[in-house]
Amino acid sequence: MANLQINSHILEDIDIVIFDKDGTLMDLYQYWSDMVNYRVEFARKKLGFSEKQKNEIMFTMGVDLANKRMNRHGPVGNKKRQVVMQVMEDALSALGFADTHDLCFEAFKEADRTSLKILPEIIKPVKGVKEFINSLRKHACRIAVATSDITERALLAVELLGISNKVDIVVGCDMVKNHKPHPEMINLILRKLSLGKGKAVMVGDTLADIEMGNNAGLRASIAVTSGMALPEEFLGKTDHIVQDISKIKII
Repeated sequence: MANLQINSHILEDIDIVIFDKDGTLMDLYQYWSDMVNYRVEFARKKLGFSEKQKNEIMFTMGVDLANKRMNRHGPVGNKKRQVVMQVMEDALSALGFADTHDLCFEAFKEADRTSLKILPEIIKPVKGVKEFINSLRKHACRIAVATSDITERALLAVELLGISNKVDIVVGCDMVKNHKPHPEMINLILRKLSLGKGKAVMVGDTLADIEMGNNAGLRASIAVTSGMALPEEFLGKTDHIVQDISKIKII
């Protein structure tokens, strides 16, 4: 069990910490800017729209290339794969391209294949990840990942972050019927590890992460601002808000 200190609050006897992936464990912009670029470039080569229109589609999906940051109102890194794909399809429809569902599906699959060779370059840990994970394990605290990404990709990311031997379970959106903020991911994790919610905490960078932890009735939900959300977005949802994982202390 671990005792966690978040600012002036102390959470005692925690059995498991459940992490979101994107923006919580790994850098959000570096990974998703490349992935979305692959997806939209695939469609651009097939349909012939302009580079400017490509950038506009990427922005709608959640990547702000001009400012090299995530568009907080886009679905990437926050919503499940099918939602992001639908946003791309809708953006293409707005440009006058009809019946692009199959094209978008293939664009996502091709991006998965193409990105495999550069994953070590685009998957980078957020500050303090390895140190915090190692410290949790030293205190016999279990570790899980609950992500909007598909499980296969999430497992690859966890491996490239260098923490796969410390993580007990990874649950992606394809393993559940109900997506964040529904608590199904957390319920599945706790059931598989035979742990109770009273000694479990959720750590995430989006409101959906925090609401998922709250909906599951966990001991606490800890918000980090290393992803897309601003601190004020979490007010009223949690009393535990920090800049990143490195600000959570084990005492």
